[in-house]
Amino acid sequence: MTTIMSIQSHVAYGYVGNSAAVFPLQRLGVEVWPVLTVNFSNHTGYGAWRGPLIEAEQVSEVVQGIRDRGVLGRADALLSGFQGSADMGQVILSAAVALREENPGALYCCDPVMGDVDTGFYCLPGIPEFMRDEVVPRADVLTPNLFELEFLVGREVHTICDVMEAAQQLRRQGPKTVLVTSVRLPDGRDDAMRMIAVTEEGAWQVETPRIDGYFTGTGDITSALFLAKILEGLPVGVALEQTASVVYSVLRATADLGRSELALVQAQDHVVAPGWSFRATKIG
Repeated sequence: MTTIMSIQSHVAYGYVGNSAAVFPLQRLGVEVWPVLTVNFSNHTGYGAWRGPLIEAEQVSEVVQGIRDRGVLGRADALLSGFQGSADMGQVILSAAVALREENPGALYCCDPVMGDVDTGFYCLPGIPEFMRDEVVPRADVLTPNLFELEFLVGREVHTICDVMEAAQQLRRQGPKTVLVTSVRLPDGRDDAMRMIAVTEEGAWQVETPRIDGYFTGTGDITSALFLAKILEGLPVGVALEQTASVVYSVLRATADLGRSELALVQAQDHVVAPGWSFRATKIG
């Protein structure tokens, strides 16, 4: 059985971080060890929330407690998302080191959550530089959105070729696989959304219709699903198309229900058997 330790935020209401990642992974039959970095009432996009930001030392204690049980080596991967602070980032990197000591074949998948084209940066100062300088070289799988990709490589991207070149630049720094999410470019259709995955073997893209609305947690579920598919041993192109099919199906169901929070419970069957299917094409 595939096992993933997921160090991310948690909200009681809504779906971001572990709240978005854990249930879909479990529906796929993945064993998940959620380690919480915050325990908020709701995501911060509402402008107000309650609940504690968990100290980095406390998160480290939880990881060490898992290691004390002698089971850390059972994990096939570490998944991380929004890191909150550089101290938390160091704890996550230390967890990746500890996991590899117990299981040298384990992967570290990082969703470098920093901002988006519509919002700019929404993380604390210093986090983008920490992601670029400390996290990228240590990740095996990296899943930036287009905004985050541009920051990490230090330049704008305008075409599909630019995206592939930027992803290859990141790969030369450490990650074996780079998945670029939410790709909308001047040379593409305005009513479509792309995801592009780049590995040593080449590059693949998948295109889905664009759904009107703003949904939080889509990057979190995308990273979790893509990692699960990679751990399943699927070729990257197949992992990409299966991930896109599930994410679109969940978003479509969410929009049809008139919800802003992901309809993960109502749409859970789409996680296993998506209602819409898309094919990835090799582009490089």
